[in-house]
This record gives sequence, structure tokens and C-alpha cells, in this order.
Amino acid sequence: MPLLDHFRPPLLGRRHWESFHAVWATEIMAALNKEVLPKGYFAETQTHVGGRIEVDVATLAHESSDSFPESNGGLALMTWAPPITTVTLPLVFPDEFEIQVFSTATGPTLVGAIELVSPGNKDRPEARRAFAAKCASYLQAGIGLVVVDVVTDRHANLHDELIDVLQKEGAFRFPRDAALYAVSYRPARLKSGAEQAETFFYELALDRPLPIVPLPLRGGPTLPLDLESAYSEARGRSRL
Repeated sequence: MPLLDHFRPPLLGRRHWESFHAVWATEIMAALNKEVLPKGYFAETQTHVGGRIEVDVATLAHESSDSFPESNGGLALMTWAPPITTVTLPLVFPDEFEIQVFSTATGPTLVGAIELVSPGNKDRPEARRAFAAKCASYLQAGIGLVVVDVVTDRHANLHDELIDVLQKEGAFRFPRDAALYAVSYRPARLKSGAEQAETFFYELALDRPLPIVPLPLRGGPTLPLDLESAYSEARGRSRL
């Protein structure tokens, strides 16, 4: 099915892009687990919009007055309390529409990630930097990464933001001024000791099918990620 514009009319106002993104992520996960990943791997989704870390002041006040057992079996009042804050650091907790791939060889170990970009990842400079920093942390840990950006109402290239975070020169930027795109990254350490990430660019367009892109797994194979098939399933389940 051709790519729709989920972020502007006529769909905007009639349907919620958050719901579709969550369904699309689930379809990607299901396809990976059912058809693509070899034995010893599994995929899960992580989805949320906005910050998910909240401080319950009432709970903290209650916990500060709790009792704890003494070594002799009696009870003593907890008297320690956190110090006064020195400074409050502003942060951005990025939206997440993510599919994570794990290896079970040595316990669940993250080896690959697929990021579906949201408008919140692109709407402010600090949000773009936060998303790029997350991607950089994956690559620097050797984790395979795919970024898919079909957001039409925000104009920023998050691959280029990643290049800025990594402090690389302009030659590594997206080769065209693409509004919609997918990028696949395959980190590797060469026998010479050099570390690099092979990068694959895909320019996307409305009313066109989505591509099959490489999904690299750390210490494992590079597998086909069929964005179009999962997108079509998501459209069908969402009645779009």
C-alpha cells in the first residue's frame, strides 16, 4: 500500500497518528518474530509519547517517614532525607516508537533497534539532539540501527542531527534534502582496529511503497526488514 500522510489533513483530525505508529511498531515486531529472526533472537516494542518519569511528591513524603528494622529486630525511624537540590537540569525525554531486537545467547542482550520517528522527536532543537544522542549511544555500543521518518509536518533530518552529535564532517550527511527517509546503520570493528558504521540511505515519498532495508544485528546477521509489508498490515488493522 502507498505511504499516507498521517500528520496533515485529511487524515489529521480524523485519525490519531500515535495509534497508527503503535500498530505499525507491533506489526514490525510480529513479522520479525514470526518470519525473520533466527533461533536465539526475539523482538519487543517500546512505545510512549512524552516523558514517562514522574515524581510523586506525596509518595516521597510518605517514604521519608517510614520505619525500617534495626539489626536487633526493633524499629527505628528513618531520619535521612535527600539534600536540597543544588541545581535543576532541564532534560528532554524523547518519544519512543521503537522495536528492539534481543539475543538470548548470554541472556537478553540488545543487538538491534528500529526507531519510528515521531513529530515530538523533530519539533525542537533539544528534542532532535536527544533523539540523535540516543541513536549515537546505540551505534557506539555496536548495536544495529534503523531510523524511519515519515513525519510530514516537521522538517528536519535526524540523520544529519546525528552527524552533528558525532561531530563528523558534512560528507556524511544525507546526500539529498529528503523530507521523508529511512537510514540503516551497521556498526563494525575492523581487523585493523578501526571502528565504523556502514550506512544505507533510502528516500521515501508519499503515495509510494516503502522499501526493504537492512536490519543489522550486533555480532549476528544482517536481515531484511520489510517496511512495506508491516505498514500494509498496520493500515489494514487500522482500517486506513
